[in-house]
Amino acid sequence: MPIPSFQNAPSSGGRDEPRVNTQITSAQVRLILSTGENFGIIPTREAIRRAADEGLDLIEISSGEFPVCKIMDAGKYRYELQKRTKEQKKKQKTIDIKEIKFTPNIGANDYQVKVRHAREFLEDGDKVRFTLRFRGREMSYIDLGMAVLRRAQADLDDIAKVEFAPKMEGRQMGMLVAPKA
Repeated sequence: MPIPSFQNAPSSGGRDEPRVNTQITSAQVRLILSTGENFGIIPTREAIRRAADEGLDLIEISSGEFPVCKIMDAGKYRYELQKRTKEQKKKQKTIDIKEIKFTPNIGANDYQVKVRHAREFLEDGDKVRFTLRFRGREMSYIDLGMAVLRRAQADLDDIAKVEFAPKMEGRQMGMLVAPKA
């Protein structure tokens, strides 16, 4: 038995563009007229002919047993799709990870400024990674570094939850906090 070839079958080519006119492969379609009224299920060729009579295109809106097709201008439909996806992208909030660096013997004022910045980042909905770098002989004071990170955790406890607890990674210690829901 020969293996069927799908070379001639229309494909979207990785694009999300709708099928238009002769690209629609179904024998029958559910037709929506240009006025927006549901016409019913008719043969695809008749639907294409009706669209051509109006000087418009037949566009496949959704697929199924009987694909829903609408008579309208293809360029206008593509433009509306682009506009809709652009609006959706605009409404999405991307979560950034902001980094704040400490040293084990950080001064009180420096510490307060950095915690204030972390609070602002968390209020904006961003995650904050605290990095504490040990240089030279500071490696013998890991407990001081842990105390600094625990203090930052306690100061931000009202608006942040710890995603990754403080841990050593080579010569630096890190902790990740995220805003509370």
